[in-house]
Amino acid sequence: MIDDTADTPDAPEPWVRIGRGPRRRTRWDRPPYPKDWRFFVGWLGRTLIVLGLLMFLFVAYQLRGTGIETARAQDRLEDRWADLLAGEDTAPPGPATTATPPETVPPQTLPPVTVPGSTTPTGSPVTRPPATVPPAPVNLPPPAREQPLAFLTIPTIDVAYFVVPGVSRNDLKLGPGHFPDTPIPGTLGNSAIAGHRTTHKAPFSRLDELAPGDDVEVQLANGASFVYVVTGREVVTPADYHVVSDSDPERATLTLVTCDPPRTSSHRLIVYAELDPTRSDPVGAATFYDLGDAPTERLPGEDATTTPDATPDATPDATPAADATRPAATAPDGGTAVPGSDPAVPATTVPVTPDDGFVDAPLAHDTDAFSGGWFAESAAWPHIVAWALALAALATLGWLIARFWKREWAGVVAVVIPFVVCLYFFFQNVNRLLPAGL
Repeated sequence: MIDDTADTPDAPEPWVRIGRGPRRRTRWDRPPYPKDWRFFVGWLGRTLIVLGLLMFLFVAYQLRGTGIETARAQDRLEDRWADLLAGEDTAPPGPATTATPPETVPPQTLPPVTVPGSTTPTGSPVTRPPATVPPAPVNLPPPAREQPLAFLTIPTIDVAYFVVPGVSRNDLKLGPGHFPDTPIPGTLGNSAIAGHRTTHKAPFSRLDELAPGDDVEVQLANGASFVYVVTGREVVTPADYHVVSDSDPERATLTLVTCDPPRTSSHRLIVYAELDPTRSDPVGAATFYDLGDAPTERLPGEDATTTPDATPDATPDATPAADATRPAATAPDGGTAVPGSDPAVPATTVPVTPDDGFVDAPLAHDTDAFSGGWFAESAAWPHIVAWALALAALATLGWLIARFWKREWAGVVAVVIPFVVCLYFFFQNVNRLLPAGL
């Protein structure tokens, strides 16, 4: 029962009668709290609760929010892929596709496949018939950032993603990325593809389920299709870049890379596969491409002899293992395609063909996700500060609105939508500081 004295303006009770029923006093109708130790402890508790809630939301953003970005990127790549298959924007004729005659590969017999970590060969020897290998893929568009390079399908683990050139942080946001210093899929040599295992839709989340004998299908924009058969897998450290850079110039192989264990980047899970020639289109000679980041840089460890305008040293962020050398490969013109891999073979310059974006030998790879550290993108700090200030301004505006109307929900309703939008972009830039990881 409510005391009748509550009807008087100076009633001491915490209840007042308005209209037809009682209403509890708002926080702005009460006297201010004394600023003693309880005041500061209370605000400390509120701050810790807010920080914990933000961390929880950031984890949710990494697991789900990044997937939204990748899904939208894959939709754009699908539209672009349809245009490429329709014959639009194919590579213009140039020396890499027309001036060099085809190379004839003699018959060869491959030994049985040995799964890494095992001493027992599996399968049976495979004999390749003589084949005419084109010097470069025909009618492929010039590889470029944010453009589809191939379509990757792994039926066993329900993977169907467009692959983009490059393995930088921004590249892997779009989907699996191809290491630019490895041959493109469908050509001789070891082609390597990296993909996230936890964030950005986690295209390689189930890569550990692959077993020897499983198929990995790759389609290029010119319609050529290639089937690789899994031969084994292993876990390596981020310094073991040789699993990507090692390449047999007479075999077409594929290496898939992701992080291990899941939700960490302490190690790398590597899956090996080899081309099945009976179910694939004819392969081409080892072909690389130039993304325009470092047009004449050599791979680390190669001879210092370069073209006059080449950078003498490798990029500082390239971190392959010290012994990560490639076997000597033969270019279509009979020269050494990968200089410096064999001390007996003199180093040669790296030919660049700007007409179609393809090159005969690998250039120095850009910042890749095979190894990485904290605070990967320091350029994200200004954006983080800007979005943090925007969040603080919106929180202050919501508090002022709630105080003016003496309704907490009024302040929340007024700023909740712009606050969530700013929080999304704040998390997006904070995520840029984290290790590149997979």
